[in-house]
Amino acid sequence: MLGAMIRIGMSTTCVYPLPPEHAFRLAKLAGFDGLEIMVTRDEGTQDAAGLRALSKRFALPILSIHAPVLLLTHFVWGRDPRVKLEKSAQLAADVGATTVVVHPPFRWQTGYAENFLAIVREISAATGIEIAVENMFPWKVGSTSMKAYSPGWDPTGMDCDAATLDFSHAALSGVDSLAMATALGDRLRHVHLCDGSGSSDEGRIFDEHLLPGRGNEPVAEVLEQLAAAGWTGQVVAEVNTRKARSEQERLELLLETVAFARRHTVLPGKARFPRARRAIEALRPRS
Repeated sequence: MLGAMIRIGMSTTCVYPLPPEHAFRLAKLAGFDGLEIMVTRDEGTQDAAGLRALSKRFALPILSIHAPVLLLTHFVWGRDPRVKLEKSAQLAADVGATTVVVHPPFRWQTGYAENFLAIVREISAATGIEIAVENMFPWKVGSTSMKAYSPGWDPTGMDCDAATLDFSHAALSGVDSLAMATALGDRLRHVHLCDGSGSSDEGRIFDEHLLPGRGNEPVAEVLEQLAAAGWTGQVVAEVNTRKARSEQERLELLLETVAFARRHTVLPGKARFPRARRAIEALRPRS
């Protein structure tokens, strides 16, 4: 419905490597609307009953599951990428999430890569879970580009039904994220809220995941365009807070992130911001 409020979630990666309980607590304090669970080697991220209990305890729904597709999660749920995706969709269904985020396959994942889009559709149809393919970025060795992903890193050219836009990945790719969002159209169903300062062609080699507004991507413009269009997808913060020297400092970064999201997605007359002072006070040690 036009004017409906976009839910702003927080990925558990925002507090990595802290366990899910810490993610739920900080998300609640910061004023997020729900959580995205990145499935990792931490068994707490794989336990549907435990995640449901945390969701109930903190009164925060689980909005989405991020499949274990990173190199550091290579052995989570075995080595078969199709099985990983099936288990991710089942976990989403078990915890009441509506979406699974998945990366395009690595080109060496033969069989899976060749049938990836068909597999995504099959699992989505079988479970009723939306599977949103995330934009990635070209890999480079020195000045030479590698074809790391198949069918590619850019979902705008894929025949997929749903996609995730990650601003940090767009920056590293040298792609304008507003143009990417426009090109995806109705297929854009999920957003990873973050920022990036430049592309690999400009010497950037790290996936930065800066706080929104601290990089060069048109994050505000994309969010405002989605809000004006009555978009019904999910915005999930995926920012790097690992340099925070304390839990209070980490909370302040999360408060800044959710405030940015509210400012650019809530239409006039419907503003709703977290009470930052109370959230920070809650973390201060008691004498």
